[in-house]
Amino acid sequence: MRAMTCLLAAILLSPTLAAQQRDDPGYDTSVARPLFPRGAGPRVAVDGGHHNFHTIGGRYRVFASVLDADGFRVSQIDEPFSSRSLAGVDVLVIANPGTDSVSSWDLPTHSAFGPEEIAAVVAWVRAGGALFVIADHMPAAGAAADLAKPFGARFTNGYTLDPTRELPRGDLFRRADGRLLDHPITRGRDEGERIDSVFTFTGQAFQTDDGFEVLLRFGPDAYTLLPSRAGRGFDSTTARVSSAGWTHAAVRSFGRGRVALVGEAAMFSAQLAGPNAAPMGMNYPPARQNKQLLLNLMHWLAGRLTP
Repeated sequence: MRAMTCLLAAILLSPTLAAQQRDDPGYDTSVARPLFPRGAGPRVAVDGGHHNFHTIGGRYRVFASVLDADGFRVSQIDEPFSSRSLAGVDVLVIANPGTDSVSSWDLPTHSAFGPEEIAAVVAWVRAGGALFVIADHMPAAGAAADLAKPFGARFTNGYTLDPTRELPRGDLFRRADGRLLDHPITRGRDEGERIDSVFTFTGQAFQTDDGFEVLLRFGPDAYTLLPSRAGRGFDSTTARVSSAGWTHAAVRSFGRGRVALVGEAAMFSAQLAGPNAAPMGMNYPPARQNKQLLLNLMHWLAGRLTP
């Protein structure tokens, strides 16, 4: 346990290391079998107005390019969420929101969204919108927690570890070990889109109500560290909670709409991290099926994958 905690302290995000994460310009964003004709698919709005760590102009450029290649119409939404700003949006994507700048990561972590914004998003989903919230470790989980709550999810503002993780990069969720569950999303349209393993890069575990269908779940030995400041303060005295069997990705229907929640954001990026430009995201070899999972999730959110 002590060795893992020390390693975590060395490799996890801090404001300094975060500045060394950059988009991988060489990643192949093409899609072999696009679901929609180019530029004719649903409108996807990616949040850029809540101090997001991942935006389509930065660390989620690849995310947007993959969706564009699949026919989705992708743009950034910088306005506060309201019935007006969400009008005409088919899928709203929120990735790692913040409460201030990324240099302020101390507790308490305040909500990135005001009560009026949350009410607007809930009403929009209930009326038929599709919401995709991607919020990984502290402080993003805490910043997004109030938004997840009305949909029946309780985010954990910490860092989840599993002793079976492949050190030092992250966690492998496999169909064979029961940590990747069977679902229309993990099956895809056919065998060519079937997902058997997914790799994530240290995020949060969260709890869900019965309305959710779990896609990824942690094993029986998982636990979450709860430091007082993101990226620092990991030692034998750091508070922790068991996260055995908790959720890492889940989806649900909500009214006439759909919701997808994922507890780690780098898994859908393709980045070069640190001074050695190490691949992190879909460009990391063990994460080769992450791209297909992203596409399958978007197809489900667009109503094109059913049981």
